[in-house]
Amino acid sequence: MVPGTIWLIMNKIFIKNAVLINDGSVFSANVLIENERIRSVYRDGQQPESLTFTEIIDADGAFLLPGIIDDQVHFREPGLTHKAEIKTESRAAVAGGITSFMEMPNTIPQALTQEILEEKYKRAKEVSLANYSFYMGASNNNIDEVLKTNPENVCGIKVFMGSSTGNMLVDNPETLREIFSASEMLIATHCEDEAIIQANTKLAREKYGEDVPISMHPIIRSAEACYKSSAMAVDLAERYGTRLHVLHISTAKETGLFRNDIPTAQKTITAEVCAHHLWFTSEDYEKFGTRIKWNPAVKSEQEREGLRQALLDGRLDVIATDHAPHTLAEKQNSYFKAPSGGPLVQHSLLAMLDLNEQGVFGLPLIVEKMCHAPAKLFRIPERGYIREGYYADLVLVQKKDLLVQAENIFYKCGWSPFEGHTFKYSVSHTFVNGHCVYNNGLFNEEKKGMRLRFQKNSLSS
Repeated sequence: MVPGTIWLIMNKIFIKNAVLINDGSVFSANVLIENERIRSVYRDGQQPESLTFTEIIDADGAFLLPGIIDDQVHFREPGLTHKAEIKTESRAAVAGGITSFMEMPNTIPQALTQEILEEKYKRAKEVSLANYSFYMGASNNNIDEVLKTNPENVCGIKVFMGSSTGNMLVDNPETLREIFSASEMLIATHCEDEAIIQANTKLAREKYGEDVPISMHPIIRSAEACYKSSAMAVDLAERYGTRLHVLHISTAKETGLFRNDIPTAQKTITAEVCAHHLWFTSEDYEKFGTRIKWNPAVKSEQEREGLRQALLDGRLDVIATDHAPHTLAEKQNSYFKAPSGGPLVQHSLLAMLDLNEQGVFGLPLIVEKMCHAPAKLFRIPERGYIREGYYADLVLVQKKDLLVQAENIFYKCGWSPFEGHTFKYSVSHTFVNGHCVYNNGLFNEEKKGMRLRFQKNSLSS
């Protein structure tokens, strides 16, 4: 017997008196974790015959959810590590109940070759507390590299069909046709029309010079710019039968591009909405300024209500973060100099639970959109649910107020757009592959997360 085998056999964690939110139901249960997996789920107070465990956790009525799968983050490594690192942001992610993330290619260097992409995976294997995947980036001139990507161990191809850094804006129609027609992988798109944005920018500069107020952001990066680009992506996907996932939808009109008459698992064209577009409105620019400058822009209350309704009726499939930290000094610049993006992974689940308290979304829908749906549409086997035999990616959330302040923020950038807000819930424990990686403010870094794997064909549910 090799060293460590006995320990693995005896690694049993029993979570008792939990309220599970899973598979559309809310019910009381006990859960037995053995090694990396969920061994058993016991309803109605039942318990395993053997009461010999490595650890017993009394949930005392707290919610037990599948670990959140965040399909869009920017962890800034390599090249931008003054803002964030895979290590620091994965810590913040697990503190927020996120057990798996998919990270974007616009780092320095950009992940436009297979070699650079694999370097990111190597780094994550060394330092990430959460499970991980990284998108392959597309540009106007790397189609050969894009088509080498392995669909079984890379989450997808990222296409910026709107403004981006460096040369990652894909605006060549022939390149777009080639990517959409030739790729067997899921294509995830950032959709904003660059020509419309530039025309609106020119008008804003003519009126305000360089002192453009932040309130102009949703006018410059307008609903029209979003819809035109998203409609183009959907048209390409329909024409070539491409698996398409449109990221961070921000307008009500865009939601009409997506179906709600079939289940997410059967869709080839899906859409994501981010926590900040479900929470903030353009009225909040006066209070928060460039701290809530995102691309696409936070827009009117009417747009937000349209997004909420589309999430409820199934046109929008996933809730994610687009976690994109910058230093506070960078964000405090004037409109054109302040970068877009903000840190969200530690607080996105708590924000959605607050919306549940407000009567906006039910608990099963939150779990469906943050856990089940990402597993289904990205075809991630044995994750995203609390099911016997699945990986034990779990988060325990208690009804306990949490005031967001500098002392309890884990982002490397050290700030949050929710700073000063008191959430009604807090994450007490997070398990990644059966390992309790987070426990009431403390991290256990003895084990790292796994590289996510993907199936070529749809999951059964």
